[in-house]
Amino acid sequence: MIEIKGLAKSYDKGRVPAVKGLDLSVKKGELFGFLGPNGAGKTTTLKVLVGLLKPDAGTVLLGGVDVRREPLKAKALFGWCPDEPVLYERMSGARFLGFIADVYKVDAAARAGRVAELAERFEMRDALGESVASYSHGMRQKLSLMAALLHDPEILILDEPIVGLDPRAAFTLKETMRDLCRRGRTVFFSTHIMEVAERLCDRVGIINHGELLAAAPLDELRRTAGGENATLERLFLEMTDDDAGAR
Repeated sequence: MIEIKGLAKSYDKGRVPAVKGLDLSVKKGELFGFLGPNGAGKTTTLKVLVGLLKPDAGTVLLGGVDVRREPLKAKALFGWCPDEPVLYERMSGARFLGFIADVYKVDAAARAGRVAELAERFEMRDALGESVASYSHGMRQKLSLMAALLHDPEILILDEPIVGLDPRAAFTLKETMRDLCRRGRTVFFSTHIMEVAERLCDRVGIINHGELLAAAPLDELRRTAGGENATLERLFLEMTDDDAGAR
């Protein structure tokens, strides 16, 4: 469902490389975790995936659709939740979700049931009539997740989605991600929380300095890099330790 080939992106007129020739595939029904230190290239990769950044080189296919050549067709396939919720503060939560439903052409009958189900799931039913400006950070994050899920996307792309959520909402999100993949949807998310990635993901990718170091199930990473009892946290720290070669 996600095919990245030769992806490269730099900033400051090419002087600051963020992603260097990234090749990565994610299958239909897969729950894929994207890990890396701050500044490793995770968010840049995700923003290229969803069409917010134009790559310097390479291609991105979502469900076989080229993101650059057919952007509207590609964007209809996915839901996107950035690391910082971007919402219209003067709208109520309900009006914002109605706007998103219009963008994705969710018909009136389907949207009513879908909004009600998501509001119940994320405990936002009583808050949807209030203005977004009055929401806490956690409530904004939940509304952003609801918007990403509203059209039941084939692909869900999330950047640090658990940050800011309370334990109950975080559990709900993890269960939602699992359920999507059980139904054949694809989830691609970045996180700094190693325990979440270790328990949740079918495969994890580790990126550092813009280069993909590994993309494999945890058991395979253990066999090739750290021993059968190594935690994902230990593997991650060893693989991204820039001083390891000097010791």
